[in-house]
Amino acid sequence: MSDNTDISKLDDLIVTTIDSVNGYEHSAEHADAARYAEMFRELAAERREVVATLQSRSRALGGTPNDFGSTAATLHRRFEDLRRVLGGGDEVVVKEVERGEDYLKEEFERALRDEAISPDTRAVIQGCFVTVKRGHDVVSRLKHQLAAVD
Repeated sequence: MSDNTDISKLDDLIVTTIDSVNGYEHSAEHADAARYAEMFRELAAERREVVATLQSRSRALGGTPNDFGSTAATLHRRFEDLRRVLGGGDEVVVKEVERGEDYLKEEFERALRDEAISPDTRAVIQGCFVTVKRGHDVVSRLKHQLAAVD
């Protein structure tokens, strides 16, 4: 176990979680239904807290965490825009948000399985994962509810 391993894993999670924040904010701006927009803003706020927690741990270990997301996530948001414009509405927005949530959840699960991470860093990641999993589950339920309406 080394600080470098912990910092690297934390930084990966930070970028992916920033992608989640940006995705939620983008979806809030484009949701047709006000209730979805509000939910997306709340989830973005929760994700910002996760980012702050992960960044704090990275800094404590001597890291310099990112303050920006990935290029791939920016492209994903553009794809979401295209699908929405072509007539998908909120259902498409929710499906795309869930895809991003699936990815984020997998990244956290992969980090938690990494045996090279220190127990203290694992505890921080586990604490953040509780929020990530809850958000994932909220969006997943919403997607299934929307699908049942069709």
